[in-house]
Amino acid sequence: MHRPLEGILILEVAQFTYVPAAGAVLADWGADIVKVEHAVTGDAQRGLVRVLGLDASTTGSSFAPIMEGPNRSKRSIGIDLANPDSRPVLEELVRRSDVFLTNYLPGPRTKLGITLEEIRAINPDIIYVTGSGYGSQGPDADKGAYDATGFWARGGSANGVMPAEADHMAFMPAGAYGDNIGGMAIAGGIAAAIAGRERTGEPSVVDVSLLGVGAWATQFSVNLALSSGGPLPKVQRRTQAAGNPLTGSYRTSDGRWLQFSMLQPTRFWNEFVTAIGLRHLVDDPRFATMEEIFANSGEIGDWFAAAIATRTYAEWTVALNGLSGPWAPVQDGWDVGHDEALIANGRIAEVIDVDGRPQKLVANPVKFDDAPVQMTRAPLFAEHTDEILREIGIDDEKLIELKIVGAVT
Repeated sequence: MHRPLEGILILEVAQFTYVPAAGAVLADWGADIVKVEHAVTGDAQRGLVRVLGLDASTTGSSFAPIMEGPNRSKRSIGIDLANPDSRPVLEELVRRSDVFLTNYLPGPRTKLGITLEEIRAINPDIIYVTGSGYGSQGPDADKGAYDATGFWARGGSANGVMPAEADHMAFMPAGAYGDNIGGMAIAGGIAAAIAGRERTGEPSVVDVSLLGVGAWATQFSVNLALSSGGPLPKVQRRTQAAGNPLTGSYRTSDGRWLQFSMLQPTRFWNEFVTAIGLRHLVDDPRFATMEEIFANSGEIGDWFAAAIATRTYAEWTVALNGLSGPWAPVQDGWDVGHDEALIANGRIAEVIDVDGRPQKLVANPVKFDDAPVQMTRAPLFAEHTDEILREIGIDDEKLIELKIVGAVT
């Protein structure tokens, strides 16, 4: 059962990445995702030409990763939900769906007639799912958010990566960073709701907020602050575990970085110092205990930094390959896309783009039955409108009428 959601139909009325990313995960898991886009403008994300200062696609290619990642393997239908003539189409899609998934705010949902009550009036058994900025209740329920605000800033991550004397705020490490993490949370919630409905017959109402996902990601700091009774002090540390130089990040001769996380320094000491060319420190009685290592961590860290700085990143990744203690190269996007472990586990998947060229995308991290993920490119705007309308019983004459009045495209 490597596609456990086969046979599940999900109606997605959403745009940008938060929530559509959930649809992409569910599509990887076998669900049929019908993506509703505005009949004229489509998903607003289609109009993005630059993201975080980078071009959204490469010159001469129609393949835009910002659209492909959260929308692969879906079908797109163009519907003007504000047009009364489109209502029968929407209602028939709702009737056939297992899940209604949206990131529209309460106001627009009311205006378009897609509130919980209105959708459940059409299909009482449907699972109704919203991805919100700040939750479905409370003073900010009507406020929108992007991951930069709800997840990164308000959820605690930005503060967590900034030193005490920072002169500017740290920004997210990648575009749609919190959106993609939140999409996994929504997908998990939907899967649980589907299982619950099968067991009890009761459909759930599910909401996942960017703020909630942000707080979950930083829960160690949040929980510690709550238990200690106030804000946590900023700790200036050179290493992951203060005083343990075997948990540090060290720069190579060509300016790249390696991260070591050996939380039991005495266990890995001899192996580590041998691997980095400091064999004279093997069994050094000055560093026989954790207390002695911690007491001399500054000096030891300098020795380690100097040793790592003698060789290039590529040389170290080969030299340290057999090291038993936990460590990792600090990889950029290109490195991650070629990571042997990801490729071996099928987490970098190939799709054929609209121009017939092979492209690669990151698959969701969940693997079923050791099977490769089945993935196709993201749909073009409204690419499947005719196909979907015919599936729900609309003949060609009616289809043309709907297009003439602007209900669909």
